[in-house]
Amino acid sequence: MLLESYKTELLASKISVVLTEKIASKNLTALEVIALGRQPYTNWIGTLTTTDKQKITEAISLVQIEELQHKKCYELSDGQLQKVMIARALAQDTSIILLDEPTSHLDLYHKATILKLLKNIAHKTKKTILFTTHEIEVALQLCDKILILDKNTSHFNTPAALIAAKKFDALFPKDTITFNPESGSFKVV
Repeated sequence: MLLESYKTELLASKISVVLTEKIASKNLTALEVIALGRQPYTNWIGTLTTTDKQKITEAISLVQIEELQHKKCYELSDGQLQKVMIARALAQDTSIILLDEPTSHLDLYHKATILKLLKNIAHKTKKTILFTTHEIEVALQLCDKILILDKNTSHFNTPAALIAAKKFDALFPKDTITFNPESGSFKVV
């Protein structure tokens, strides 16, 4: 079935998305933002059912942000806000979650925290979590599978298989950056 053939409501029950753009109103609480994930299932005025509230509570628990739920979004750090957006996607209760650069604007500690969180959620919930990133070294350590997009080709496999096939060696000009397969890291030459 082609993506274009899905009605909006059906697609919203299959795929949730976390984008890099900021939320429209930072005056909402984290809980209110997360509850917006239930929009595909609520009536036209957005009345939350017991099931909706349960999905919201489960999402908050999975992302471990119980202490943030009543704070306004303008009070949250970038990393905390990103967790709220992930919880919103989880509350939407789809089998696929797409994230665009979920670690952009975060320091290394928070990048690792978010990616570890996504890995744990994927394994615990059996959801497919797909994200774009330029954080190749962190992705090598935390992703189950990686899709390398190159100008002319693409490669999809486990990090270990991609390293063994030397797929990371050609990502950058060798006179600028090289890849060390033993450490799984890049080095500026």
